[in-house]
Amino acid sequence: MHDVRDLISLGDEAVRRLARRGYRLDLDELSQLQSRRTSSIQAADSLRAESKRIASEVGQAGRNGGDVEELKETARKLKDRIREAEQDIEDADDKLTTALLEIPNLPSDDAPDGDSEEFAVEQRKVGNPPVFAFEPKDHVDLGEGMGILDFGRATKLSGPRFSVLRGAGAALERALSTLFLNLHTQRHGYVEHSVPFLVTRKTMTGTGQLPKFEADLFGTAVADRDLFLIPTAEVPLTNLYADEIIAPDQLPIALTALAPCFRSEAGSYGRDTRGLIRQHQFAKVEMVRITSAENARAEMEAMVEHAEACLNELDLAYRVVTLAAGDTGFSAQLTYDIEVWLPSQNTYREISSVSDFGTFQGRRAGIRTRDKNGKTTPAATVNGSGLPVGRTLAAVLEQHQQADGSVLLPHALTKYLGFARINPDGTTSKE
Repeated sequence: MHDVRDLISLGDEAVRRLARRGYRLDLDELSQLQSRRTSSIQAADSLRAESKRIASEVGQAGRNGGDVEELKETARKLKDRIREAEQDIEDADDKLTTALLEIPNLPSDDAPDGDSEEFAVEQRKVGNPPVFAFEPKDHVDLGEGMGILDFGRATKLSGPRFSVLRGAGAALERALSTLFLNLHTQRHGYVEHSVPFLVTRKTMTGTGQLPKFEADLFGTAVADRDLFLIPTAEVPLTNLYADEIIAPDQLPIALTALAPCFRSEAGSYGRDTRGLIRQHQFAKVEMVRITSAENARAEMEAMVEHAEACLNELDLAYRVVTLAAGDTGFSAQLTYDIEVWLPSQNTYREISSVSDFGTFQGRRAGIRTRDKNGKTTPAATVNGSGLPVGRTLAAVLEQHQQADGSVLLPHALTKYLGFARINPDGTTSKE
């Protein structure tokens, strides 16, 4: 969330930057709401001062034996006017907060112009996409042929866009999760957490999922409690420090968690409906870093390297791109996407997004630290996927498939699996 004073101070610059992401900022409306709030506060303060003066006069008159009834009546009327003024402040606050919660983050000038993935700017490619002497299969045909992926029975259980993994498939999912967590905790310095998968409306608002994206969430109400299934572990991890002041010497705080992610994918039907690419439920290892505003960009660059390390361990070809301003998420000011090569689609597909949110989430969630002068200031947050297990599993199957229909697994996974190859019939072997 923004500080309204900053937006008004930036003026046309704020309008320009938000226009790059297709958002029209109404500065006049914000100024009017801010003026109303300020006027209400000033009126309430003036009335309180008058009430205090009258109370003093009542006391003085009582001590002198004077008539206090008229003064007491004035005091009662002032209390009513103070209550009305306080209600005006609350109403003005609510309207201003509602307006601010709908305004996305200001995109960085480092984000290229454009409003879709077509305008992303490639930063680098790593690894060479595999060249096959045969027609490569997609992960669905490979997995179902081996009997390690079962979309039909998943649909029977839950409807479309769910999956069941069995045998070597389930083992591969578990091994990928363990590899990612071990890399982030043992090599990259993150602290692993186990977090709730159901969170409150306030928690969702803190990281920017609400109020704008409620249609994308799965909600539930049990015993009059309004809870949401998390779309990513970013939500509980970041909000662990909501409404807290973090000492500067504790920064950066690096958090990671494996969690199921639940997404309704509203508005995306007809896109990527086949296989593991876009599902209603999937497992993902998430990374979150809480830091100071001046260090956020450096922390973001480090996080990109941490996500890349997972792909490098798996010998997967990928590339890194900078998203266009109009394609950057609501809460982010700059996002790098890491895209893995999928042979079946003959293209790179997003497997990790790493975003610098600046102080946007810190303001919304009340996560604060202190600057060099000891003044309380919003903390900055950075988050990224490290990595989604299903999409990574799909890439492993597709990039490492063999001519005989087997999949030769990366060496980094064999110590967790106990086998190195998944055979065409779903059995496994150590060579």
